[in-house]
Amino acid sequence: MTAARSSDVPQHYLGGIALRLLAMASLSLMFVLVKIAAADGVHLVESLFWRQVVVLPLLLLWAMRHGGIATFRTQRPGTHARRAIMGLTGMALNFGGMIYLPMAEATTINLSVPIFAVIFAAAFLGEPTGWQRWGAVIVGFLGVLVVLNPTTVLAGGFTGDHGIGTLIALGGAIMTALITIQVRDLARTESPMAIVFWFSLISLVPLTIALPFVMTPHGPAIWAVLIGLGLLGAVVQMSLTGALRLAPVAVVTPMDYSSLLWSIACGWYFFGTFPADTTWVGAPLIVASGLFIAWREHRLHIERRKDITA
Repeated sequence: MTAARSSDVPQHYLGGIALRLLAMASLSLMFVLVKIAAADGVHLVESLFWRQVVVLPLLLLWAMRHGGIATFRTQRPGTHARRAIMGLTGMALNFGGMIYLPMAEATTINLSVPIFAVIFAAAFLGEPTGWQRWGAVIVGFLGVLVVLNPTTVLAGGFTGDHGIGTLIALGGAIMTALITIQVRDLARTESPMAIVFWFSLISLVPLTIALPFVMTPHGPAIWAVLIGLGLLGAVVQMSLTGALRLAPVAVVTPMDYSSLLWSIACGWYFFGTFPADTTWVGAPLIVASGLFIAWREHRLHIERRKDITA
């Protein structure tokens, strides 16, 4: 049984936007729990394990109502394995960036993903990229440089937890952009749910092997944090997938920038932290760049559809 194409699914733009906003709010709350768990000594591997393991039962329940396990059948196991390795690496870097940095700063760096995705799409997929999108990339990079605070680098380099966290968060953004390219390739033949299922299943293999070596006893409060982390991760995954089924990419992806507002609020409420001055300056440049790239992609999509129907 083949999965329904997104074009076969009734479109509901407001529903897609609402699901994307829910995903961003849930993602910020999940990162709050990641930071709380790390502060209590929970190893990164264990946080990643619980983030992934909770998703699988929900996916299986979904499959039982939509055609059974055959929904996840694939002819590209090798590509899924490569995507899982990249996805697990990217998730570890994103978790690490959140652990070391204030939430707003880590989120701002992560919002540079569309900028790197344009570069990688041009380099690896040969996608045409005009001067307008390259201009947006340059503006976005300027924003990234401001957030990274190059004066700190010139003064002494990336040292201490903050400097290490900055490099980790930047690595997470670059890896996420590479994953975006990989998923774009997979989506040519695989359904969104199949991509999520194989990522969760394959990534659990190394996490399960490593878990006994890093797991420590926890009290009820930390167990609640870890289970909540997994549940929120599942909500994020399902909401992201559902949003893309209900509305086009260009409609829902601008909602990702709401994560910056959530991260500022969560950072202040839970940890008493506020964005650095450089974040306030760099974030608008990164957001403007990403919104322009999304708008430009939407316009090009409309033009391509006109050419096809002409």
